[in-house]
Amino acid sequence: MTEPEDPNRDRLKQHFAQRVINQARQVLEVWQRIQRSEWTDVGLSELREAAHLLQRYAERFDQAEHYHLAKEIDACLQRVHDNRGRLNSQLISQLNQLMQRLSRTGLRHGDRFEQTALPPLRKPVYLALQHEERAEQLVQRLAFFGMQAQVLDTANAFRHAMLERHPAAIVMEVDFCGPNGGLILAQQVQESLEQKIPLLFFSAEDTDTRTRLAAVRAGGREFFTGALDASNLFERIEVLSNVAQYEPYKVLIIDDSRAQATHTERVLNSAGIVTSTLTEPIEAMGELARFQPDLIILDMYMPECSGPELAQVIRHNDRYVSVPIIYLSAEDDLDKQLDAMSEGADDFLTKPIKPRHLIATVRNRAARARNLKARMVRDSLTGLYNHTHTLQLLEDARFRAERDGQPLSFAMIDIDYFKKVNDTYGHPMGDRVIKSLALFLKQRLRKTDYIGRYGGEEFAVIMPDTNAAAASQVLDEIRRRFAEIQYSAQPQDLSCTFSCGIAQIETGLDSKLLSQQADQALYVAKHGGRNCVALYQP
Repeated sequence: MTEPEDPNRDRLKQHFAQRVINQARQVLEVWQRIQRSEWTDVGLSELREAAHLLQRYAERFDQAEHYHLAKEIDACLQRVHDNRGRLNSQLISQLNQLMQRLSRTGLRHGDRFEQTALPPLRKPVYLALQHEERAEQLVQRLAFFGMQAQVLDTANAFRHAMLERHPAAIVMEVDFCGPNGGLILAQQVQESLEQKIPLLFFSAEDTDTRTRLAAVRAGGREFFTGALDASNLFERIEVLSNVAQYEPYKVLIIDDSRAQATHTERVLNSAGIVTSTLTEPIEAMGELARFQPDLIILDMYMPECSGPELAQVIRHNDRYVSVPIIYLSAEDDLDKQLDAMSEGADDFLTKPIKPRHLIATVRNRAARARNLKARMVRDSLTGLYNHTHTLQLLEDARFRAERDGQPLSFAMIDIDYFKKVNDTYGHPMGDRVIKSLALFLKQRLRKTDYIGRYGGEEFAVIMPDTNAAAASQVLDEIRRRFAEIQYSAQPQDLSCTFSCGIAQIETGLDSKLLSQQADQALYVAKHGGRNCVALYQP
């Protein structure tokens, strides 16, 4: 005789599953926090402790996926510990992938239970706006970009939500709950926080300098007027809340003293900066090509060649002309420091140096260098790779695909009836559509895919290790979702579609011919009724 089912069993299983979800969220939040600060032993220990707890809960409550993920995270952190706290690009990449998998994993509770998605890696965005209908519309449009937003209609609701959970960012109307009420409320909330939350102010009407100054003093990072565009808002929140996948800075240390190089390496590793060390300066050019650093730290006095001599050699190569070079030396003679700086360096730091000073200098210089490089190879409107650099990336990808015997697909995308959008709604609306498609592609394609703006309303996507059929499936899903986006406009809201042509690399096919084949497939899609994906047919 079978034992009757316990009526509370299902409720208990849901309760236990929720505990696993909450602990997984805790792991992700610790991970986000240490990415924005130094990778101290305390931070890594907290992350490991959170992963241990997730592993225990998942094992106890029979959640196999979370158990194995937590176990892998712990193993990765153990390797960091065994490496005496030093990080390398491989460990960073592994942790990134595990955290991304954790953020997407669902819990399976049996056939009678719906799959419960784990809360996303990013926290929600709080919207404190005057008009509830406008706020709800914005929530729906942000959801198309994968961003969760929550509407708060009163000051008390906002304060209560802040006590429950801190958001990724706050979008606050200046006159929320009364004249300048949003300014006052935001300032009160931010004053009590040790770590400030990105704050974006909005006003339906243009404002004077006094109001904008008050917004700055309240902690405002952005100020929008007129209409709130979801794609612009999403883009700014992504930047301000640092939710994009972590890309550690890479620093090449060149110092003939192994002890000094190791010390510098340890200091930078503690801040999550990946390093490569050379004690033989003559090997510098080969290591530059292999490691592709964001910044170089150089000793001034070395036996084989001096720092200034090596700096000149590096600067002779156009590829590294914009890579910052920082001297780290015990030389305290100001004239000699200035002479050395004139030979292609960007800064001079004198030993001994406080770790915090070194980390801040490296981060600031590396960030500026990345921004400069991005401006050189990226389109200014969308942030995607420009036409010239996209073709270079396609040739590199073609070479790797042939060398490794892997498939490669190349896609051309064109927004349908784009001239009509510009003629009817104006060029600013056309720019909004282009930017939103760029964001859509960046969000939904893999990190290993390359996306370029080919020109005007045309885009290109390079998809390594992907055959044409798989590429078609991915891009067709993006096409269908993109068509659902609504843009606020007069006399009525606007939606857009795109057409896509895809070609796959064949043996002996050069990148120029591959792009021509994708263009021919795009022509077929356009003349086949638009709003579809076509594969190249020989």
